Amino acid sequence: MKRFFLHISTITLLGLLSTSAQARQDNLTYEDQAKLHDIAKAVSAKNIEQDIQTLVSFGTRHTLSETESDTRGIGAARRWIKAEFDKISADCGGCLEVFYQSEVISGERRIPDPVEVVSVIAIQRGSTDPNRYVMMSGDIDSRVSDIMNYTDDAPGANDNASGVAGTLEAARVLSKYTFNGSIVYAALAGEEQGLFGGRILAEYAKAQDWKLKAVLNNDMIGNIEGVNGIIDNTTARIFAEGTRQQETQQEANLRRFTGGEVDSPSRNLARYIDMMADRYIENLDTMVVYRLDRFRRGGHHRPFNDLAFPGVRIMETNENYNRQHQDLRTEDGIVYGDTIDGVDFDYAAKLTGLNAVSLASMAWAPKPPIEVSISGAVQPSTTLSWGALPQDENPQLKGYKIYWRLTDAPQWQFSRYVGNVTEFTLENIVIDNYFFGVASVSTDGHESPVVYPGPAGAFGE
Repeated sequence: MKRFFLHISTITLLGLLSTSAQARQDNLTYEDQAKLHDIAKAVSAKNIEQDIQTLVSFGTRHTLSETESDTRGIGAARRWIKAEFDKISADCGGCLEVFYQSEVISGERRIPDPVEVVSVIAIQRGSTDPNRYVMMSGDIDSRVSDIMNYTDDAPGANDNASGVAGTLEAARVLSKYTFNGSIVYAALAGEEQGLFGGRILAEYAKAQDWKLKAVLNNDMIGNIEGVNGIIDNTTARIFAEGTRQQETQQEANLRRFTGGEVDSPSRNLARYIDMMADRYIENLDTMVVYRLDRFRRGGHHRPFNDLAFPGVRIMETNENYNRQHQDLRTEDGIVYGDTIDGVDFDYAAKLTGLNAVSLASMAWAPKPPIEVSISGAVQPSTTLSWGALPQDENPQLKGYKIYWRLTDAPQWQFSRYVGNVTEFTLENIVIDNYFFGVASVSTDGHESPVVYPGPAGAFGE
C-alpha cells in the first residue's frame, strides 16, 4: 500500500511540476507600440489648464442654470465645448461629426420643472469598422452644497471641468490619426441631477445598434491632494462592476459552476487600461477597484452598464471632499470649494494620456473575440474556441492570443499567441486551476481587451 500511494503521489507531483513549467514558458508577451508612446507624449497640460480655466469662467454650469447668456451658465459652456470640437474637426479636415444631443427632463426630484438636458458629442468614424465604438466622456455640469442652487458660483474645476478638458484634449491628439474603429468624445450634461446625459446617450447607442465596446468615464482627474492629507500624483483608480445587472437566472447558474464574477467585460476593460498605464504612462500606477463606483455613489458610466455596455470610471485616488459639491467659503480655517487652484494640470494630462492610448489601442485593434467558449472538465488540458471575426470589418486581424491567470490573481499572468484559428488546446494546463480568456491581435500588434468565455465575459457581438 505504501508503494502504491507513493507511486500515485509521484505522478501527481510530476504533473504539477509539468503544468507549472508549461505556464512559466508562457509568460506575458506584448509588442510595444511606438505610436502609443507618441500619443501619450502629445497630451498638453497647458491645453488642459486653459480649457479648465475657460469652463470655470462661466461661473456656474449647473444643469438648471442660465442658457441664454454668452458668458455665464451651462448654455454658454456647452456652446463653447461644441465650438472647440468644431475647431478640432476643422483642423483634421472634418474628421469629427459634432452635434448636440438633448432631451427635455421633468418631474424628477432634482429636475422638477421641464429642462432641456443638452450634451455635446463628437464622433471620429473608423475606416473599416465604423459601427464599433470606444468612448471617452466627462461631465459638463457643476454644483454647490445645495443641489438645487443654480445661481451661485459653482466653478467645478476638478468636478468635472477636468474630465471635459481631458476629453477635448484627447480629441485634439487622436484626431491626427486614422483608426479602424470609431471613437466617441462626449461632454455629458445632467450628471449631478441624476446621470441624465449618460442615460440619454446610452439609450441612443442602444437604439442605433452601436457596437459600443468600451466607455471610459472620466470624473475628477485633476486632484492630487486628498482630504486624508495624502498628496499623490502617481496613482489613479479604475472602478469596474462585476456581474452584469442584466444577468439571467440561467446565466447565473452557469457562472456558479464556471466562474466569471471578476471577469465581466467591464473588469477586463479595466485590466486592459491598467496594462496600458504600466506600458505607456510614466510614473502612473492604476488601481482596479472591484466596485461599480465609490461606495454607494455613482457616475455617468452606470447608465451604460445598465444597458450591458462595458464601462469604467477613471479618477484620482485621493479625493478632497472639501472641494466637492461645496459653497465657496472659509470656515474654521478650512477653505471650501472646487476652484482651479485645487487642480494639478500635469496629473490631469497624465490621466488624459492614459485614456488616449487606451482608446487608440482598442480602435486600432480588431474587434474583441466573439462566441468564446471553453471546455476541459476532468481532462489534463484546456480547449478554448471562438467565432471568426468578419474579415471586411477587421482587415488588420492577424490572429488571436489566449490569456490565463491563477484564479486569485488580479491581472493576466500568462499568454500564448495561437495564430488565426478559432480553436486551440493548451496541453497540460488544467482548467480547474486558472481563469482563461482570448484577445484578438492586429498585424502590427495591437490587441483587443481579453474576453472571458461564456455570457459572463462577452463584449457583445
